[in-house]
Amino acid sequence: MWSCSVGAVDDGGHRFINRELSWLEFNERVLNLAVDPATPPLERAKYLAIFSQNLDEFFQVRVAGLLDRVDAGVLDRSPDGLTAGEQLVHIGRRVRLLSRRADKLYLNEVAPQLASLGVCIVSWADLDDADRAHLHAEFAQRIFPVLTPLAVDPGHPFPYISNLSLNLAVQVSDPVEGETRFARVKVPQVLPRFVALPDAERFIPLEQLIAAHLGALFHGMTIAHRVAFRVTRNADLALEETEAEDLLAAVEMEVRRRRFGKAVRLQVHADMSDEVLELLQRELDVDDQHTHRHDAPLDLSGLWSIYAIDRPDLKFPQLPRITPRALARPTEEEVDVFSVLRRRDLLVQHPYESFSESTDTFIRQASEDPQVQAIKLTLYRTSGDSPIIASLIRAAEAGKQVVALVELKARFDEANNIEWARRLERAGVHVVYGLVGLKTHTKVVLVARAEGDGVRCYCHIGTGNYNERTARLYEDCAVFTSADDVATDVQRLFNVLTGYSREAGYRRLLVAPEHLRSGFIELIRGERAAPPGTGAIIMKMNSLADPALIDELYAASSDGVRIQLIVRGICCLRPGVPGLSEHITVRSIVGRYLEHSRVFRFANGSGPGRPLTYLGSADLMPRNLDRRVEALVAVADPASQRRLDEILRITLDDDVRAWELHNDVWERVAERGEREAQVELHELARTWWAEPAPTR
Repeated sequence: MWSCSVGAVDDGGHRFINRELSWLEFNERVLNLAVDPATPPLERAKYLAIFSQNLDEFFQVRVAGLLDRVDAGVLDRSPDGLTAGEQLVHIGRRVRLLSRRADKLYLNEVAPQLASLGVCIVSWADLDDADRAHLHAEFAQRIFPVLTPLAVDPGHPFPYISNLSLNLAVQVSDPVEGETRFARVKVPQVLPRFVALPDAERFIPLEQLIAAHLGALFHGMTIAHRVAFRVTRNADLALEETEAEDLLAAVEMEVRRRRFGKAVRLQVHADMSDEVLELLQRELDVDDQHTHRHDAPLDLSGLWSIYAIDRPDLKFPQLPRITPRALARPTEEEVDVFSVLRRRDLLVQHPYESFSESTDTFIRQASEDPQVQAIKLTLYRTSGDSPIIASLIRAAEAGKQVVALVELKARFDEANNIEWARRLERAGVHVVYGLVGLKTHTKVVLVARAEGDGVRCYCHIGTGNYNERTARLYEDCAVFTSADDVATDVQRLFNVLTGYSREAGYRRLLVAPEHLRSGFIELIRGERAAPPGTGAIIMKMNSLADPALIDELYAASSDGVRIQLIVRGICCLRPGVPGLSEHITVRSIVGRYLEHSRVFRFANGSGPGRPLTYLGSADLMPRNLDRRVEALVAVADPASQRRLDEILRITLDDDVRAWELHNDVWERVAERGEREAQVELHELARTWWAEPAPTR
């Protein structure tokens, strides 16, 4: 049985697991999908790419933040009892172990398996004369003109190495003067990471192809040494919002500055000489602790391009996207979403049910319906070819009142969101950027439609972004409703976000930062006060890291409340500890889709024996509870409640992709099981609306 341990690292660790180490354990669970021989070959390559991408972001943000604290002399400790410097030591050890494991997996298993099936990642030494002739021509025509060798000498200072760029460190020997000199060649990011050979089944890493042709860049020189390296920089925004006169301009400036952040990781190929390594460390101001040697090609995220090849036989079978039964077309004519929502609420689960046939359709019909007067929406992340953006622009051009709250500070999507904001403004959309000091992370839409003698409002509240692309990869839930109490709450929320309205209280929503934390504390304590043996809580989320809420769950466990947690990523709570958490279980599902929904069920939340279930955008982390605008909606529709109960039950029964946390050790539930939640949830989506449709 696979297992991994975060370990009790200090005196404070008896109650809490370290946040950063817990995240690394999550990334190890991702890596284990690549390890698993039952995973299809190209999917194994994909999970290696995801593992590598995840580490990149971790260093850019989390490690960078810890280094900033060390540099500032901050000595306070994390809830588990570690200083920033101590955390960096533990992180370094863990990352090295995981990286070595990933390298070996690529070299010894994934690449050989793909080669045996006709998808070969080859080296220059493997090629015959015909292959090399083809690549000589490819290099001359497409690659050579893009390359710029940069010398380092008294007349040429060490060049700036951009964040996450792949580079070749080159030592050349001048046969005339007898001197050895250093140069850097950047591997262009505008070119494919792997270059295909004519058979389209063999690929050579771009850096190897360039390395084989360095003689063309350094004519008359002898190539003494060439080796790949890569730099990761601090990419977190340092934004003083209260001092910014123009938030959009301030974010735009910080995005530009981010290119010049401090180096926080240096990755080098294992063949790098000590002399070249010392030069890079000196020029980049990186010490041994933050230098990582690799045997495999650097930046395994490039394997996404290998995954993209047309070999469905080497991937997971595609599960067909389902149109929600209530919106399925009985004839050629499209179902009117608003007529459906006047009769009933609608709960959908992506990617099993089609995002385009539900959320996209809802917003598109709102943009085209002459009776719709206003559309209000929050945008945190969206796709590059977003049909939702197109619908908003079309609605504004048709004279509808359209409001889009665009979160400019969505990490690594800042530049995209700036562009969307400007495009929407040019089309006549009212664009706002939210509240100073807070990220607006909630996912809500309000549509106001003239009906009869008044206006009726229709709402969408979800757990995922309005992003067509990620909706095919992330598991998320959403509620569509025309219930008056939800509509009133959402209107009040938008008034807070776009104007100067003070929060006036909500009936069906729990909203952060005002009431979400206190609301959850009240609900947890309500389960403690329930009749003996009846208190029960089920929570599904991405991350659990808030010490205060963890302590509330510990107290509930001590009172006999049964607590089942489904936490995909970070979990700082220690389950199963006698006298502390013996009534708490924690599991994590890591599978073909990224588990992303947040669902919270309290067995007595509406009174004794009457459950209450919330869904929405918030994880239970300090940032979500205190520094973000989040919204969870109480699901009142009985059919939607039953479906959420089924979703939670199926997830808790998984014995194929599930891991369980025992104190501080993650273990696979079973090596071979029969209940794969993501397969069963697809079947649930296919059959759910076969039951009689309720009416309002």
